Amino acid sequence: MKRTINQLALAGALIFGVSGYAQSIEKPLTKEQIEAKKKAAAEEKARLVKPYHPEANAELDIKNAVALAKKEHKNVLIQAGGNWCIWCLRFNDYVQKTPELKQLVDRNYIYYHLNWSPENKNEKVFSQYGNPGDKFGYPVFIVLDENGKQLHTQDSSVLEEGSGYSFAKVKEFFNSWKPKTL
Repeated sequence: MKRTINQLALAGALIFGVSGYAQSIEKPLTKEQIEAKKKAAAEEKARLVKPYHPEANAELDIKNAVALAKKEHKNVLIQAGGNWCIWCLRFNDYVQKTPELKQLVDRNYIYYHLNWSPENKNEKVFSQYGNPGDKFGYPVFIVLDENGKQLHTQDSSVLEEGSGYSFAKVKEFFNSWKPKTL
């Protein structure tokens, strides 16, 4: 009898759980909703600063960033992506408009935006860092020390929260890879 009651309780829990799960599944978006989302994303992308420069000589720019980092005893933070990438633009905007994060970056890093786009994939430069965009997508972050040694590659998806970024996670990432002081 006890076994039967337990089985019935388990069956009830499963049925309740399944019906609760079914109710939590979102309905597919309508064509109009999809178009509205696309329009909103295009408008957002249009208003955000475009920090990537496909025409830049990334190899020389990173060499100069490392030289400046050495002089200022900072690390280099490379944000790889492109102006086509809404999450890349969102991250840059978030850091620039969040005073505590901007100050943390400015104090500890030389910040460089490494372009990856159809116009310029910077294949030679990316291959030096293990082609992290192939593994993680964009944006992806590469941290170099003041001598240009690669310290860390960061998948940006773990820094996300909702349709943006988590302040706590981004701050922890920046603090974890800032230069060590003596």
